[in-house]
Amino acid sequence: MDTELKNAVKVTDTKAQYDASAKRLLGQKSILAHILVKTVDEFRGMNPKEVVSYIEGQPYISTVPVEPGLTNISSEKDGQRLVGFNSENEELNEGLVRFDIVFYVRMKDGLSQIIVNVEAQKDDPKGYQILNRAIFYVSRLISSQKERDFENSNYNDIKRVYSIWVCMNMEENTMSHIHLKNDNVIGSYEWKGKLDLLNIVMIGLAEELPGHDERYELHRLLGALLSKELTIDEKLNIIGEEYDIPIEESFRKDVSVMCNLSQGIEDKGIAIGEARGKAMGEAAAEARIIITMHNNGFTAEQIAAAINKDKEEVKAVIEGKELEFV
Repeated sequence: MDTELKNAVKVTDTKAQYDASAKRLLGQKSILAHILVKTVDEFRGMNPKEVVSYIEGQPYISTVPVEPGLTNISSEKDGQRLVGFNSENEELNEGLVRFDIVFYVRMKDGLSQIIVNVEAQKDDPKGYQILNRAIFYVSRLISSQKERDFENSNYNDIKRVYSIWVCMNMEENTMSHIHLKNDNVIGSYEWKGKLDLLNIVMIGLAEELPGHDERYELHRLLGALLSKELTIDEKLNIIGEEYDIPIEESFRKDVSVMCNLSQGIEDKGIAIGEARGKAMGEAAAEARIIITMHNNGFTAEQIAAAINKDKEEVKAVIEGKELEFV
C-alpha cells in the first residue's frame, strides 16, 4: 500500500473516530437540554438544568437503523411481546444508515412523550438535498411507532416527533422550523387531528463563532462544541463557564479526543496533499523530458529505454493524452 493510500485510510479512520466523539458529546443530556430549550415550545424559557430530568433513559447513539422494517426490534418476556428501538446485534447490520441520536422526552404534564432525533451534518451534501433526507427521517420516526408506541389503528396515540439537524460550515447562523400547515382551499372545515406531530428543525452553524447573546446562544454552544479551531481549554471554558454545564471526566475526555483527532485529520490531509503534489510534480517533469526528447528526434522506443518507462506510456504522452501534466 503506497504512502498516499495509507494516509487516506488513516484519515478515513480518524474522521470516523472524530464523528463518533462528536455524537457522544451531542448526546450528553446537558447538551440535548440546551437544544430542547431552543427548539421545543414546551421547554422555551426553562433552565436547561431543569430540562435534563425530562430526558428519559440514555439516548441511543448510532445504534438505531433508519431503514423501514429495521427500526424496531421485538422480543418476548413473560409471554408478552415487547417492541422497542432496534439497538441490538449491530454487527449484523453493518453499513446501514443509522439515526445519530434518538431519545424520548417526557413532557411537563408528566404523561405525554415526544421522540427527538438529533443529526450532525458537517456541510451541505452534494449528492442530495438535505431537507429531503430530514423529511425521510422524521417520517420514519412517525411510522416506526406502530406496534411500539401505539397498536393497531390507535393513531391518536402517535407521539409528536422532532428531527433536529445541526449543519456545520454554513454561510450564516440560521434556524428553521418546518412543520405541517392546513390551507383551506374550499370552506373552513375543522379536520380533527394534530398538525404538530411532525417537526423538522434545521440549525445552520456559521464557521465563525458568534458572540454570546440570547439570539445565538445555542449556535455559540454547538459551534464551540464542534469547532475544529478552538483548543481544548477554549472549548471547556465556553461550555463550562458561559453555559454552566458540568464538565465530567467523560465529557472532558471526548472534547480532548475530538481536538486531537481534528489535528490528526489536518496533519494527514496535509500529508496526502504533499504526496499527491510530489507525484504530480514528478509526472509533469517526466512528461516534459519525453516531449523534449521527442522534439529532438528520439523515437518512442529510444525514450522508453532511456527513462525506463513502458513504450505505450511514452507514446501516450507524445500523442498528447497526458499533456495535462506538462
